[in-house]
Amino acid sequence: MSDTSARLLKLLSLLQTPREWPGSELAERLGVSPRTVRRDIDRLRELDYPVRATMGAVGGYRLAAGKAMPPLLLDDEEAVAIAVGLRMAAGTPVDGIGEASVRALAKLEQVLPFRLRHRVGALAAAVVPMLAGDGPSVDPRDLTVLAGAAANRERLRFDYRAGDGSESRRLVEPYRLVAAARRWYLLAYDNDRDDWRSFRVDRIGDPRPTGVRVAPREPHGQDEAAFVTDRLWSSAPTYEVLATLRLPAGQVAQRLGAAPGDVQPIDEHSCRLHGRADTLEWLASRLLMLGCEFEVHEPPELLTYLRAAGARAVRATGVMVEPAEPAVRADDVARREG
Repeated sequence: MSDTSARLLKLLSLLQTPREWPGSELAERLGVSPRTVRRDIDRLRELDYPVRATMGAVGGYRLAAGKAMPPLLLDDEEAVAIAVGLRMAAGTPVDGIGEASVRALAKLEQVLPFRLRHRVGALAAAVVPMLAGDGPSVDPRDLTVLAGAAANRERLRFDYRAGDGSESRRLVEPYRLVAAARRWYLLAYDNDRDDWRSFRVDRIGDPRPTGVRVAPREPHGQDEAAFVTDRLWSSAPTYEVLATLRLPAGQVAQRLGAAPGDVQPIDEHSCRLHGRADTLEWLASRLLMLGCEFEVHEPPELLTYLRAAGARAVRATGVMVEPAEPAVRADDVARREG
């Protein structure tokens, strides 16, 4: 790397610190003259880095927000902190950030030096996050392997345990990772079955890229989220809920993470919810966690479950009530993934 290129990278690293840098201080840090600093600032601007200058005794240079995020220069401690944070976020399909965390983690771990990869692995193994939710845990290392193979259009082999307990060895062309129904899924083209399949990531074992690159495929013209969702609902018994909620539609959609079509406003204070879920427990808990009055119209099994749960809650307060009829428990259903 030339002296000029190395100096520009060091200058960019300094400017990414959120503060004003006087030209004299930058010149001292870089070991050059203030005139050279001004020329280097102009070079960064030519590369579309939005370097702003302010005049006066307390003025200087700073890197402002631009139309796109420039490449970040991280020291060792910053890289380790970001990688560990992304691993923790990727371990569960958190609405809105899970899939982005996996993509970012795959990019970061690809360029981490070996010494930092070891530190990231050791720190991540020592930290036990207290994550909310009842979805199965997923090893972020598997997620990054799957994401990397999908990005590189590389065939992948792995062991897979189906919902009925049967095990098989799969050769696939990974397409996308999808977070749905509180779980991670891999959407991939199954070479042995000559068709598209969705695989639960927590049932995937020992994923290994084969090194074979393939031409890109598209899953029957559907986007990945719609494809996985359709497979889930078509292959497992589900409950359709219809309820009136005494809460504005916008708040309900935000708290439930529901699709816009699932929540229809009635007026400014109430709305109608129409959605699907695979367990009564999940439906009941989500409705109760909204913290508002609501009325369930469908399904009848949910009404029975809520009556029994309500009676248990009242008895827990010491108030005697007549026992409710037995609740219908929604047993876990085996989906036909893969």
